[in-house]
Amino acid sequence: MDDETADLRVLRVFTDADGSGGNPLGVHLVGAAVPPARRQAEAARLGFSETVFVDDPDEGVVEIRTPTMPLPFAGHPLVGTAWLLAREGADPGVLRPPAGAVPTWTEGARRWIRGRASWAPPMVLLACVSPAEVERLQGPPPGVGFAYCWAYLDEERGLVRARAFAAEAGIAEDEATGSAALRLAAALDRPLTIRQGAGSELRARPGPDGTTEVGGLVARA
Repeated sequence: MDDETADLRVLRVFTDADGSGGNPLGVHLVGAAVPPARRQAEAARLGFSETVFVDDPDEGVVEIRTPTMPLPFAGHPLVGTAWLLAREGADPGVLRPPAGAVPTWTEGARRWIRGRASWAPPMVLLACVSPAEVERLQGPPPGVGFAYCWAYLDEERGLVRARAFAAEAGIAEDEATGSAALRLAAALDRPLTIRQGAGSELRARPGPDGTTEVGGLVARA
């Protein structure tokens, strides 16, 4: 094991209550082990939808990269990193990706973050007629680089079925997408429980001062 992989931790973020599902995430706890010039290649090599490089665990300074690009903000990487730092003894209470300060905390077994919908990557929120239509999708609509396709399973309870396609970021289909959940909850202005991918669960809700919160369960891979 070389210096660039010795500090790597792999998590599953947004599992369901039984520990199934979850989006794989790579976290380099010692960001200095991977110099900035090598980080994009490392994210592409690992192949996770996102990889996080922790540059200052005490201050919560982090960088996020997909296999093809850096991101200023993303939900599942920040939820997973906050969960991991808390277990490693460095829980800053605020993460600092390039987008800005992101408060983070634990409620019960779930880890939460708070951000602004405008920080999330641009995407099309595509409302489908039914959950069955969501299941039948083979990909995003033509010409759409990042689509979050959703339908209510139970509108009264705020229960949603969703799938995310993000080819422009090198992700054919994302298992659990926190930034999209955040955008959807902001757009609908209500709390949601989202079942995404093959078996993941995300919680999202409006927060104070125009923010939105997203949270979920995390496990080591």
